Amino acid sequence: MGTNFTVVGGDLRIIKLAKMLSEDGNKVYTYGLEKAEELKEDNNIIICDKLKEATEKSQIIISSIPFSSNGKNINSPFSENEIQIIELMKNINSKVLIAGSLDKEINVLENEENIKIVDIIKREELAVLNAISTAEGAIEIMIANTNRIIHGKNVLILGFGRLGKVLAKKLTGLSVNVTCAARKSEDLAWITTYGYSSLNINEIGENLSKFDIIINTVPHLILTEDKLKYLKEDCLLLVDLASNPGGIDKKACKDKNLKLICALALPGKVAPITTAAFIKGTVYNVLREIYEK
Repeated sequence: MGTNFTVVGGDLRIIKLAKMLSEDGNKVYTYGLEKAEELKEDNNIIICDKLKEATEKSQIIISSIPFSSNGKNINSPFSENEIQIIELMKNINSKVLIAGSLDKEINVLENEENIKIVDIIKREELAVLNAISTAEGAIEIMIANTNRIIHGKNVLILGFGRLGKVLAKKLTGLSVNVTCAARKSEDLAWITTYGYSSLNINEIGENLSKFDIIINTVPHLILTEDKLKYLKEDCLLLVDLASNPGGIDKKACKDKNLKLICALALPGKVAPITTAAFIKGTVYNVLREIYEK
């Protein structure tokens, strides 16, 4: 027997997720996705005109990743209307809300409205799997924006977390000369163990001059204006994959006429179907943990 889900807002990943939930035999009520034509032909998907209508028959509400860009409205690129966060919260009392990159202020509403809130982006299994899509998207950006092969290029990856590890492995497979930068001694040890060249982030300076491409995965400013002066004149590309404010000084790059690409939310852009499958698996894991206690 299927479960009733409500899907509110979201991008192409969430549209694909709604389809997958339907294919599993679940009933899916949607709001804020009226421009998603592919949902209109599915008998298990009910497109609702009112938020209350969409939420009243489900205990599980799934929304956008990231949830909001301005702290007031839910990200809903496939809707003609703005969906206020406060409006959603007042319609889902005593229900489960699953969304991504939630602001701390949402926790206040969680207590006020008696809602179980799950920030799915913080789930380790999804974070690890999303690193695959992000890494492949970053490689696509590198090739498309340098007009050259990346074979034999010297590439610096700032940060050696989930994404840094996956990206370094994939680039090495493409015969790229990979250097990974980190602060922690244990991370530097693992970088060496994996066979990459290592660099302490605290010692970045003139050594930047040997790299053709630099990719940042750290959400803290690392490449300041003072550091950027050490880049070689024919540095091909800077790519910032970290969430705002990122790790590369945007204004300084513009002033120095450096080629910088800030690439956020790559999983939803380069692999929405695969990413939706990752999200679906994580949603099911969350629900088992909640309801099998």
